[in-house]
Amino acid sequence: MEKHYFCAIFWKVMTEKVVSGKAHWIWHVMALVTIIVWGTTFASTKVLLMHGLTPPEIMVERFVIAYLCILPFCHKKWLSDSFWDEIRMVLLGITGGSLYFLTENTALSYTMSSNVALIVCVTPLLTSLLTIILFKEVKLTRRLAIGSLVALLGEVFVVLNGNFLVEVNPLGDALAFSAALCWAVYSVLLRPLNARYDTLFLTRKVFFYGLVTMLPILFFQGTDGLHLSALSSPVVWGNLVFLGVVASFGCFFSWNMALRKLDLVVASNYMYCQPLVSLTCSVIILHEPLTPIALVGTVFVLFGIWFAENGPSFRHPTKKVEK
Repeated sequence: MEKHYFCAIFWKVMTEKVVSGKAHWIWHVMALVTIIVWGTTFASTKVLLMHGLTPPEIMVERFVIAYLCILPFCHKKWLSDSFWDEIRMVLLGITGGSLYFLTENTALSYTMSSNVALIVCVTPLLTSLLTIILFKEVKLTRRLAIGSLVALLGEVFVVLNGNFLVEVNPLGDALAFSAALCWAVYSVLLRPLNARYDTLFLTRKVFFYGLVTMLPILFFQGTDGLHLSALSSPVVWGNLVFLGVVASFGCFFSWNMALRKLDLVVASNYMYCQPLVSLTCSVIILHEPLTPIALVGTVFVLFGIWFAENGPSFRHPTKKVEK
C-alpha cells in the first residue's frame, strides 16, 4: 500500500513539474533527439534501395513493424470520437505517412539530393505560414520569424556544402516541395487533435492509414515491387527494424508528444537540424569533405533555433475580461 502511495505521489509531483513548465526542457530534448534519429534514416533507406527494395515497399514494411510495436500499448480504443475526426486521422496517415514518403523518395529519382534537402527544409516556414492562416488567434512574433530565416539561410549553406551548382528539375523539385507541404499539413492537422486524443492513439492511426493508403500503390507495382528474398539479408532486416522500431514507432510517438507540449512552430524549427545530422553521417561514414561553408551554415542553424526559442513563439491576443 505504501509503495503504491509513494508511486502515486511521485507521479503527481513529476506531472505538476512538467505542466508548470519546470521540466519544459524535456520536450525540447525529445524533439531534438527525434530529428537526430530521422537525420540518420537517409543512409539507412539508401542501403535498402541499394539492395533492390522500392520506396513504397520500404515504407510499407517499416510501418507494418511500427504498427505491430504500438498495438500492444494501444488496442482498447479503435475509432475516433466522431466521423470527421476519423477523416482527419486518414489525412494524418496520408500527409505524415504514405504521400510524404512517396513524394520525398520519388523526388530523389528525378533530381539531386541537395535539391531535395534544400526544398524540404522549408517545412518549418510552411508550417508557420499555415498556422497563421488557419489559426487566426495565432500571430508570429518578430523573434521567431528572424530566427527561422537565419536557420533557413544556414540550411542552404549546409545542404550546398560549398557546391553552388544546383541542378533544376521541375518534376523532382515539385515532388520535394510536395513532401515539405505534406509534413507541414500533417503538423497543423495534428495540433487540434493533440488536445483531444492520446498520443499513442494518434500515432497508431498514422501508421494504420499510412499503410492503408500505400497498399494500393504497392499492389499496382505487382510482384516486381516485392523483394521478399532480400529480407534474408541481415543488413536489410536490420535496417528495416531500425526504421520500423526506432525511426517510426519511437520517433513518431516522441514527435507527436513534442508537438503536444511545445509551440508548433518552435518544435518544427528543430527540423533544420536534420541536414546537420545527415552531413555529419556523410563525413564520418562516407568520408565526404566538409567545407567551411557548411561549418558556417551549422552555426547559422544553431543560432537561428536558439534565437527563435529565446522568447515567446506566439503572441496571443489579450482576452478582454467581461464586466
